[in-house]
Amino acid sequence: MKLSVSGRATAAGAVAVALLLTGGSIAGASPGAQPLAAAPDIPLANVKAHLSQFQSIATANGGNRAHGRPGFKASLDYVKAKLDAAGYTTTVQQFTSSGRTGYNLIADWPGGDPDQVLMAGSHLDGVTSGPGINDNGSGSAAVLETALAVSRAAHRPAKHLRFAWWGAEELGLVGSRYYVNNLSSANRAKITGYLNFDMIGSRNAGYFVYDDDPTIEKTFKDYFAGLGVATEIETEGDGRSDHAPFKSAGVPVGGLFTGASRAKTSAQAAKWGGTAGQSFDRCYHSSCDTTSNINDTALDRNSDALAHAVWELSD
Repeated sequence: MKLSVSGRATAAGAVAVALLLTGGSIAGASPGAQPLAAAPDIPLANVKAHLSQFQSIATANGGNRAHGRPGFKASLDYVKAKLDAAGYTTTVQQFTSSGRTGYNLIADWPGGDPDQVLMAGSHLDGVTSGPGINDNGSGSAAVLETALAVSRAAHRPAKHLRFAWWGAEELGLVGSRYYVNNLSSANRAKITGYLNFDMIGSRNAGYFVYDDDPTIEKTFKDYFAGLGVATEIETEGDGRSDHAPFKSAGVPVGGLFTGASRAKTSAQAAKWGGTAGQSFDRCYHSSCDTTSNINDTALDRNSDALAHAVWELSD
């Protein structure tokens, strides 16, 4: 997440879906679409393996994965190789910010209605002061593993699925804004929703849901309610991550967040556990934002919630 201007058992099984089948396909769905199926569990070990790769990349490249630095490009190359091998069509979009070359990575899953596009994304860059494992290796790894789960399941949703990893978020949402601004109005109108995942493994985690599009918000809230996990509306990072350019362009948005520099209250600690009076992420934008700076339970729950939303909202 950019600098502030001020300072799973998957619950999808609890969601009953009635299907009307016509000639072996979902009524009203695009040709070739399959009946709705619950999202798979996203293996925490796989998500953490991606985080270990991001850590190794940072360690080998000056300790960070920041915009314009070799650690960022190596991170992008790692994610792209995984997606290419899984059958995605990947596109690298190049831009310039602060005198350095930046990149966005876009991955399209074959099939689905091209006039109805569901996107999920995260920023891949970190700050120069550390490896950026929670901020935002956590979101990037979970989005990657969800995309790979789509491939493993040979998922054929009604909508077209597109995943994205943004560059230069930490410099002011540069990569995502560049992407949105370079879409034609017609292509922008095809995006039925954008889901954003920025910092979803904070050590002293909270469970925050964006209160933007009501359908997306309800999808996440219902998932966590199925786990017996209370949620709160996300306010600390509102407008400070890559959903903002999409929202400004009229695209329905939503997302998840586990907290950054703000302190957890006593009421929140009673509800979620953790330590009251301590930041949700004491290593926010610091050198200690390493693989040790991850709450496995929060990362697991949020990764599964991500996949649940992708499966549900794409059908």
